[in-house]
Amino acid sequence: MEKTDTLGEFSIQFMELSAMLLVFTLGVGVLVILYMYIADVTQTKHAIRRNYPVIGRFRYFFEHLGEFFRQYFFALDREELPFNRAQRSWVYRAAKNIDSTIAFGSTRPLTQPGEVLFLNCVFPTLTEDAAPPSEVIVGANYAANPYRTSSVFNISGMSFGALSVPAVRALSHGARKAGIWMNTGEGALSPYHLEGGCDIVFQIGTAKYGVRDESGKLSDSKLCEIAQHEQVRMFELKLSQGAKPGKGGILPGAKVSEEIAATRGIPVGEDSISPNGHPEIRSVDDLLDTIAHVRSTTGKPTGFKAVIGDSQWLEDMCEAVNMRGAEYAPDFITVDSADGGTGAAPQSLMDFVGLPLKRSLPLVVDLLVQHGLRDRIKVIASGKAINPAGVATALCMGADFVVSARGFMFALGCIQALQCNKNTCPTGITTHDPKLQRGLDPTEKSERVANYARNMIYEVGAIAHSCGVREPRKLNRRHADLLDPSGIPVPMVELFPDKQPPATGDISASV
Repeated sequence: MEKTDTLGEFSIQFMELSAMLLVFTLGVGVLVILYMYIADVTQTKHAIRRNYPVIGRFRYFFEHLGEFFRQYFFALDREELPFNRAQRSWVYRAAKNIDSTIAFGSTRPLTQPGEVLFLNCVFPTLTEDAAPPSEVIVGANYAANPYRTSSVFNISGMSFGALSVPAVRALSHGARKAGIWMNTGEGALSPYHLEGGCDIVFQIGTAKYGVRDESGKLSDSKLCEIAQHEQVRMFELKLSQGAKPGKGGILPGAKVSEEIAATRGIPVGEDSISPNGHPEIRSVDDLLDTIAHVRSTTGKPTGFKAVIGDSQWLEDMCEAVNMRGAEYAPDFITVDSADGGTGAAPQSLMDFVGLPLKRSLPLVVDLLVQHGLRDRIKVIASGKAINPAGVATALCMGADFVVSARGFMFALGCIQALQCNKNTCPTGITTHDPKLQRGLDPTEKSERVANYARNMIYEVGAIAHSCGVREPRKLNRRHADLLDPSGIPVPMVELFPDKQPPATGDISASV
């Protein structure tokens, strides 16, 4: 009997406590709503909140959630930008090294203007006749230490600082496993780039991070220090980049830790904004002089990266090279597409300035051919080539190499949360928040980076073999059509007449 009474008293006390807690919660809720109501009707910045206090706040909440709901629930596989679900899914499968085949037909519309269709050969290259990608020598006869590589697909510039420590580590180790190179981006060379043992392209941005003196000018002694690393194979002067042609790099102060500040040579915790151009390079002759100086100082091949807009300067550069001598030529040109990139950028520049790769790449290649410089200057294509078709298209248009940044970010686990310009990347790739970085395991992700590169090269090879050539670098403009505004295939070679003879020794060249 006493036990029953005790249980009853406990139940009554529990109900009373629950009632008090409910009243307290409701009271706090009323006070919060009252506070929001007063704050909304007295503020003058937002008309919606002023006219519809409290309820109007849901607009901003739903607007924020909308970008995530569209990605997962409403957007079709082929309609999302900057990369649709079908593109991302292929990268994820390739990085995990799982089956990338599909069934029941393609979901890709075959009438989209500008899309590419590769022309298969009736006599495809047999497996036993296939060859690995051919070797290319950059800087042969002009750099003391020319770079020899057969890698077709490589990691584009992403700066330490914009990327987290575990992300750089994973890329470095993965690049070595796959036998590809890694571009440092303009954020200088960190120990994490060197850790994996991969080949490295050191990018010299407009702020000269990592190779600047106290006044911010290019330092020969620091150039030599960087060049002493055997892994550093080439130097790249960044004139402009796809996300923001005409504007320098932007690294928010929240990302400028002591380690990043020491690597770059800048103050801790302050926004790092690079100049929008190299102060000492104001003409074609200045550019050629700087390239020749860096090459002679470091002994390594040296070229430049640029988004192409106005192209008269390229014509002037080719003429100047032929006048001054091939020793003044860049060893390579990285042609960057004007369709965005990994970093923070003003929308007006990202959306409207510069030429896309499908126009700028053949333009550059053709100018080099016209001036007899195609063998001297190698061409690297950069811009949204995250799937085999994009890489194969660039090779058809004349590129020697293709590089990608966002493709390798997807391989690391990027979910396109569109927060690269903040310190809140949920996958730990572009944040310096230790709690968020914890989710990115460099050991596991380096395997995915390597898998992605290997599977990319394999499938580009499959496209090449279908077109009747032995290896990817034998692809040319005769192997593809582009869809015109009416959705009708037009031979690429008609839109961009190929000024080079077709490759010999391949089935497609004789059919």
